[in-house]
Amino acid sequence: MKQDVQVKGAAHSSIIHDSAVKHVTGRADYTDDIAEPVGTLHAYLGLSTVAHGRITEMDLTAVRTAPGVHLVLTADDIPGVNDISPNGLHDDPVFAYPEVQFHGQPIFAVIAETRDQARRACQLARVTYEQLPFALDAISARDAGMGYVTKPLKLARGDMAEMARAPRRLSGRLTVGGQEHFYLESQIAFAIPGEDEDVIIHTSTQHPSEVQHMVAHVLGTAAHSVVVNVRRMGGGFGGKETQMNLFSVIAALAAKKLHRAVKLRPDRDDDFQITGKRHDFVIDYEVGYDDTGKIHAVDGDFYARCGFSADLSGPVTDRALFHADNAYYYPAVELRSHPIKTNTCSNTAFRGFGGPQGVIMAERVVEDIAYALGRDPLEIRKLNLYENGQLTPYHQEVEDQILPRIFEELEASSDYHARRQAVLDWNARGGTIRKGIALTPVKFGISFTATWFNQAGALIHLYSDGSIHLNHGGTEMGQGLNTKVAQVVAEALGVDIARIKITKTTTEKVPNTSATAASSGSDLNGMAALDACNQLIARLTAFAAEAKGVPPELVTIGETTRIGDQEFPFEEFIKTAYMARIQLSAAGFYKTPKIHWNRDTGQGRPFYYFAYGAACAEVAVDTLTGEYVIERADVLHDVGRSLNPALDKGQVEGAFVQGTGWLTSEELWWDAKGQLKTHAPSTYKIPLASDRPKVFNVALADWSVNRENTIKRSKAVGEPPFMLGISVFQALNMAVASFNDYAENPRIDAPATPERVLMAIERLR
Repeated sequence: MKQDVQVKGAAHSSIIHDSAVKHVTGRADYTDDIAEPVGTLHAYLGLSTVAHGRITEMDLTAVRTAPGVHLVLTADDIPGVNDISPNGLHDDPVFAYPEVQFHGQPIFAVIAETRDQARRACQLARVTYEQLPFALDAISARDAGMGYVTKPLKLARGDMAEMARAPRRLSGRLTVGGQEHFYLESQIAFAIPGEDEDVIIHTSTQHPSEVQHMVAHVLGTAAHSVVVNVRRMGGGFGGKETQMNLFSVIAALAAKKLHRAVKLRPDRDDDFQITGKRHDFVIDYEVGYDDTGKIHAVDGDFYARCGFSADLSGPVTDRALFHADNAYYYPAVELRSHPIKTNTCSNTAFRGFGGPQGVIMAERVVEDIAYALGRDPLEIRKLNLYENGQLTPYHQEVEDQILPRIFEELEASSDYHARRQAVLDWNARGGTIRKGIALTPVKFGISFTATWFNQAGALIHLYSDGSIHLNHGGTEMGQGLNTKVAQVVAEALGVDIARIKITKTTTEKVPNTSATAASSGSDLNGMAALDACNQLIARLTAFAAEAKGVPPELVTIGETTRIGDQEFPFEEFIKTAYMARIQLSAAGFYKTPKIHWNRDTGQGRPFYYFAYGAACAEVAVDTLTGEYVIERADVLHDVGRSLNPALDKGQVEGAFVQGTGWLTSEELWWDAKGQLKTHAPSTYKIPLASDRPKVFNVALADWSVNRENTIKRSKAVGEPPFMLGISVFQALNMAVASFNDYAENPRIDAPATPERVLMAIERLR
């Protein structure tokens, strides 16, 4: 059987995002755009006002009698289990009572005729607390004996006696800040009750099956009674992987109690305070190396602010260790995670999922060595790159190393060496403006480290008129997943993409789906859709061959279906197959091969493959204010054989800017009472359009082909380029180091806000 894939919208072509026009014109339907049934009610959450305390009295009388209020929900109103812990540790209540563990924790909900009425009623609650001791950051919590929210991990390989034998040693501490997801569409859930125990929930989540499970868990019913629908999200970045559970559960609980549709959409300020962030880390490290800059041994402790419950802190802190080598081989290594409990919101997934915090430690180690030896950090990077056959700290063999070629091409295209010399010459003249330049790599493992999540399903219907209905378990949050999967289907069936209708993600069609996360959306769902296509093609080919009496190899399914020497329009052929009672629907399935992981031993192959990339960034710093601009950034990134180069390039550009924001302008700050003060756009600064590099050159390594059998030999693109923003951070470091003639690494902590940059300059003046 030979397929003609020269069709409009086939894989590897740069077609437009399926929702792009809808986004621009405002015709895209998000959860809040769904027409509300008559009688829809609105919910709002009442939040705790202490960081840690015991509720001694909660008087909600005035709340219940406020205008428009239909219901007030507390922990006593939950028919099932008061817990939405995604890992079964029973440490994450829907409503906290009697103990509250962070400022802003939900303790009740108001359901009223309007959102404004519900919001105003929440303010009438009278709650008194017995104040309890609290700790807000990882180190103070460690010192206070707060303990861990989940079991820590240790990775070890090689003989750590190499540390003592190394000719040179250095140690340090790196503080890495957290990050707010700042999705443009806030958390939202819209629940519509059905008959018996049924409830339908429209929600903005990356993990519909988990929402289904949690709602059933809290309502005390079975999963088959809960339907979760996701048409699209206005951004997620990991913040809607588990954090949506709370809002969906409360909306569903209210809807079932009142037999009315209920919508819950928090204000941005409340969303900030309630939901978890990227984990901030304090990393203590030691490295042994020689006079050439070759690393002999690395030892590290990763202290993470996890918040009051485990959430996803276990796998996040695990992945931080997985990426603490980044692109470099450590002959001897020992790394330990410390997922510490704090009295703050429960931190969660964020693009990179702990990987960026590990990568930045590796880059700090390289920079420390370079400054100690008076060398270009790029020389130290290249000297310590993995070679194929070497083992990572978790004992996975590196088999697909392509960074030497990426380095070579990017050094040339960015004119790195000449520009670095120009920066050195500029800084040598002194002056108010100092410059810096850095070229940094990334090696990022692709797969869920929870092996069972590496599976996906898809459902494809061929209708008798030749139109195609595509459904899969992934969710669309602006990254173009639906477009890529549709391209895979179009190419497999040999039809134009215009025939394909991409439908909402729903638990009614594909069960037990994994979260759209870990950069695996296209890998998993694309392969599941391809499996469904292959079933349909085999079925249709056998029918055509038998009907026309020709060998199967003379049948080609496509826009013009060929059977022997005869040709038929696709819709005519499908109509004929329908009349012959051929099944025109198929459910596809895929599970990632080769991967395995034993957390107890810290060994295995948790990743199917690695994605690579590098970025060269140049900055200019105003040394009187600490403010800076990115003069130029050059990126060369590996996406294998791209499914859609335009979408992939957009992902690389966006990830670079978001990664830069994490390390420069985005700063989370809690006051002494435990209240998050950076809870709105007025106080929390994401990058603006004006913050992008003045010159921004992004290219894909179009020669790369994934050596593993991924979908069309592509590679994941969502998370790996996020870490390329570290090049900006290291360039800032160089600019500051010019004040001490590069004699020492300034070791600026992240985020390198203008204030921190200015203070670092003052220390070296």
